[in-house]
Amino acid sequence: MALLEEPIKEVKVIKNYINGEWVESKGEIKDVVNPATCQTIAKVPVSTKEEMDAAIEAAKEAFPDWRRTTPLARSRHLFRLKELLEENFEEVSRIQTQEHGKTIDESRGETRRGIENVEVACGIPTLMQGYYSEDIATGIDEWVIPTPLGVFGIIAPFNFPFMIPLWSAPYAVATGNCIVVKPSPEVPNSQARLAELVEEAGFPPGVWNIVNGEKAVVNSILEHPDMVGVTFVGRTSTARDVICRRCGETGKRYIAQASAKNFMTIMPDCNVESTIAAMMTSFFGNTGQRCLSAANAVIVGDDDAFYKSFVVKVVDRASKIKIGYGLDESIQMGPVRDIGKKENIIRYIETGIKEGAKLTLDGRKFKVAGDYPDTCFLGPTIFEDVAPDMRVGSEEIFGPVMCIIRARDLSEAIKISNANPYGNGNSIFTTNGKSAREFQYNITSGNVGINIGIVAPMAFFPFSGMKDSFFGILHTQGQDAVRFFTESKVIIQRWF
Repeated sequence: MALLEEPIKEVKVIKNYINGEWVESKGEIKDVVNPATCQTIAKVPVSTKEEMDAAIEAAKEAFPDWRRTTPLARSRHLFRLKELLEENFEEVSRIQTQEHGKTIDESRGETRRGIENVEVACGIPTLMQGYYSEDIATGIDEWVIPTPLGVFGIIAPFNFPFMIPLWSAPYAVATGNCIVVKPSPEVPNSQARLAELVEEAGFPPGVWNIVNGEKAVVNSILEHPDMVGVTFVGRTSTARDVICRRCGETGKRYIAQASAKNFMTIMPDCNVESTIAAMMTSFFGNTGQRCLSAANAVIVGDDDAFYKSFVVKVVDRASKIKIGYGLDESIQMGPVRDIGKKENIIRYIETGIKEGAKLTLDGRKFKVAGDYPDTCFLGPTIFEDVAPDMRVGSEEIFGPVMCIIRARDLSEAIKISNANPYGNGNSIFTTNGKSAREFQYNITSGNVGINIGIVAPMAFFPFSGMKDSFFGILHTQGQDAVRFFTESKVIIQRWF
């Protein structure tokens, strides 16, 4: 595709995909706006409870036949979907940039990670195998069969519109379940295009459904007696107070991945150039709208010369990040998703100043490359002299803001990180193996990086989380997802 070519060329009317058909919603219609250009690119419905109920009913009716479909036959649909995603790789990636704002390279990375989950789920004939023991007692055999459960809901966030539903959906359908995906209404185009490819891949009607909407359809997912489980990515307050509570009340299983405040510990023996390069991607990639984005940089040691030299280089590199429309290959950081999110980040910047942090790089002052409105754009922001109990040092900002904290030694750095209520993706940069092991052993974080800025597990590993960053027992991706979407049926057999 040519530079800046937009796959969505006219306002697209988003429909729901229910029981293999594209259905117009009866709900209110809202605009979807490209945050870089501020142009409307789609109309998305706020679907009704009845429309979600219809999708759940369709999935319920499709389940018996889909469950009887062999794992090998189910995997063939996923192989075909994988082929279609590869064929449409660039288009799918550009849709993400157009509706979300991230750079095209970041969108390509998101597309690749999504496809990798489809690839892993293609191995379901092996991943779903049970186990067997002969003669557990005289003449008695016993075995375990992982069995699908029915209909699952997938509630997706705005920051990774294509990838995050694919942490769950391929595993759910591969194991023989049926699904209803609720995309974020801010970014519905990616899932609409994915559903078109699902349809082309030949999945039977009712197996894979998409219903757009807000609170009413979420309530339907959480309340419907035929919905057996939910995966969710979003804020901790919603995960804990809504998803966990209401699934507990109705007996649904759940995976709830939540907020984060990730700490990057920087040792004085780190490889400086490699560390700074990783920091730029981790703090400012995806415009900081990533649950694995680093938020606090904890610089260890009392060496003022190292500290000053290191921070000068960090600020210099961050100040040169090119900001603009992400479809331009030269752009390094796009806009935040909408004006409301930008205003919230600015409020945090103002709060940090009031709290006494030193504003070393002010992201409110920035230059946009090209002739685009600055409505949703922000530049990288860096605070020094941040205390861990400041709001900017303790709360999730979800934007391109780096808070620098100093620690006397590694032990204090770990203590500072562990005192925060979140535990999603913390990392250390060092050339010392002893420091690395002490960090990974003592840090309370579901995902841990050693000289890795974005601690994103591959599709065949679980996407973990601890403390207020995760609620549940099992995780999305890989074997954890296979276990979540199945129940162990234990067979004990004797013949007379």
